[in-house]
Amino acid sequence: MRYWLFKSEPSTWSWDNQVAKGDAGEEWDGVRNYQARNFMRDMALGDRGFFYHSQSEKAVVGIVEVIATAHPDSTTDDDRWDCVDIKAVRPMARPVTLDRIKADPRLSEMILVRNSRLSVQPVTTAEWRLVCDLGQTEPD
Repeated sequence: MRYWLFKSEPSTWSWDNQVAKGDAGEEWDGVRNYQARNFMRDMALGDRGFFYHSQSEKAVVGIVEVIATAHPDSTTDDDRWDCVDIKAVRPMARPVTLDRIKADPRLSEMILVRNSRLSVQPVTTAEWRLVCDLGQTEPD
């Protein structure tokens, strides 16, 4: 299993929106960055990810699971863009803010810290466990 982080502006698509989709989940559509798209192409069924609220909240608020591998993004006719489907697994018991992540030297190499604009990004196993610990949430 690999780990990822999915960023969304809560005013566009929030954790509550994701939870409301239930087990059917939802496409992680609208990504128009080649690196983020390529990360989605690398995802496998069952991979886990952090659901991250960007903008004012800037926090990991939940855990999601990849339930469909890369396929054409239904929001465009441009065949360059793919997406995956994800479903909510559980909320973080305690949201983990970007400030908290940046304050932890063990997370200094996390892509979120070094390139906070990338909307889909990998997370190492060690980073996954640390962020889950900070969020008082079971990692798996």
